Amino acid sequence: MPATLTAPKEQTDQRFVLYGVDWHFYDMLLKALGDRHVFVTYDRGSLELMSPSPLHENYKIALGRMIEALAIELGIEIISGGSMTFRREDLDRGLEPDECYYVKNALLFHNIREVDLSRHPPPDLAIDVDITSSSLDRQAIYTALGVPELWRFDGKALKIYQLGADGQYKLTGKSLNFPFLPLREIQRFVETVPHVREIAWIVSFQKWVRENLKRP
Repeated sequence: MPATLTAPKEQTDQRFVLYGVDWHFYDMLLKALGDRHVFVTYDRGSLELMSPSPLHENYKIALGRMIEALAIELGIEIISGGSMTFRREDLDRGLEPDECYYVKNALLFHNIREVDLSRHPPPDLAIDVDITSSSLDRQAIYTALGVPELWRFDGKALKIYQLGADGQYKLTGKSLNFPFLPLREIQRFVETVPHVREIAWIVSFQKWVRENLKRP
């Protein structure tokens, strides 16, 4: 079974890629890994394992806390899915986002404990931090799975994509689920993540929400 190994570097994600594996292997690997902190991306025979760096986790947590702070401060109902596995055997694809949320469908999923994407809609919003560039096309997998909104951060710029009527993502300047949210301000806060203490950072964001945004 051919495989390539990306050599780990300080403060970078560690990636290991296998080619020519089937869905059964992917399924068994997920069960074997259990709750271990490893992201598994599967795309029609190619499988990537990624162990996130501390910086990756800092950005992931910050973006997630932004969404949660917005929900708390503005009284918006959400259901947090964290890094739950999205997968569909009929599409031969699967992955874990860094964070995901049901927003428009939050009430629908209030009592659902196990999401089956063959029967249930995917989360309304997924967050994907990709500082070192995945070997697989994760955005294409999100497209295939029908996630309506995707936030992608590459360590420098935050980009927001909306799924169009043609089934393809369109780069947009605003959020589908939070259309009142100015992207430039989110970008500004994300840029400061490595330089500001964690509690001070979230308090600052909450203060900004209270002073600048109104409940829709």
